[in-house]
Amino acid sequence: MRTTLLLTALLLTIPAHAQWQIQPAPTTADLRGIHALSNGIAWASGSDGTVLHTTDDGAHWQRCTTPPDADHLDFRGIQAFDASTAIVMSSGKGPFSRLYKTTDACQTWTLLFTNPAPDGFWDAIQFSSRDYGVLLGDPVGNIFVVMLTFNGGGKWEQQTLRATEDINGESVFAASNSALLLSSYPGSRSFCTGGHGGPRVISLGAGPSDVATGPPQKLPWSSGLSASSLPTKQPTFGSSGCFSLAADNRGFGTEVAVGGDYGRPNDHDDNAWTNVFVNSPDPRQMFGFRAAHTPPHGFRSSVAFSAPTKTWITVGPNGTDISTDDGRNWRPLLPTPGEAPDADQHWNALSLPFVVGPHGRIGRLRPTALSPAKP
Repeated sequence: MRTTLLLTALLLTIPAHAQWQIQPAPTTADLRGIHALSNGIAWASGSDGTVLHTTDDGAHWQRCTTPPDADHLDFRGIQAFDASTAIVMSSGKGPFSRLYKTTDACQTWTLLFTNPAPDGFWDAIQFSSRDYGVLLGDPVGNIFVVMLTFNGGGKWEQQTLRATEDINGESVFAASNSALLLSSYPGSRSFCTGGHGGPRVISLGAGPSDVATGPPQKLPWSSGLSASSLPTKQPTFGSSGCFSLAADNRGFGTEVAVGGDYGRPNDHDDNAWTNVFVNSPDPRQMFGFRAAHTPPHGFRSSVAFSAPTKTWITVGPNGTDISTDDGRNWRPLLPTPGEAPDADQHWNALSLPFVVGPHGRIGRLRPTALSPAKP
């Protein structure tokens, strides 16, 4: 037992020499949206109405035509469907939150939807199919905004939610389009929050009216709403909380949440949590989130799971970390000799194998960076 503990401690102190291959990008915009598909297709988005896409696995990134009247918008989220079709989401107060869609490889764009709430602010958009999607926004009237579409974004209807408690300054961070998670359980959604009232993970379980079988007449809340407070060591601040939520896609397995305080990017307190589900068809029956034993080495804005290697990876301004034990312990990913010393740093959002960051920064995880998982 003592030998096993010593070996475990030694492994946690050895940095992983996996690395990002920096790719040329035709922009200096701050990038926060990234969505990778199969066959080398990926889309990215950012400030100043910027949208990029690649069809050759990142060897070449093309700058898209700017959507109409959008050169001043900050595109924080993008949802891609194929090489020609994508929806991009801007974040901003009221009418500065918009959705645009392209079906011709971003030569032209159609304005789908503009935030109808003058004080609203959109944070994330996710689709589980071409038809069914969820749009998440900050609270309006002390209720989080959750909108659903059943026809690919052509029409959106706000879901009726009942608050479990006062929000009290709680909000969602639009840092990487990953604060919202659509579960493998049909219709189930979760999102994580921060600010003075957070951090929490709020679960919206599936109900008959939420399953994407066709446009319903009404969108009432039928299965209840539950919230799990994430354990913290210190008081929360307006700049701290949970920023990203991901699942391992292995059925009812594991969720990992990451965040911290973006005002103190080198602080590693309260920046990673893990939830292991019990063996149940109801994703809300869980053990509960627990803080990481060995946390990432700073604020983290995005987390993702590599299924082939069974490895979690998380990124932020000061570096990259990985976990091979479902988020309980993290260790840094460092550049190999000969690479730029900051090749692991300055990142905002993940969609493996790609990562994006400020000033047009794009990286691709090298194919040999992570070891394949043992059968």
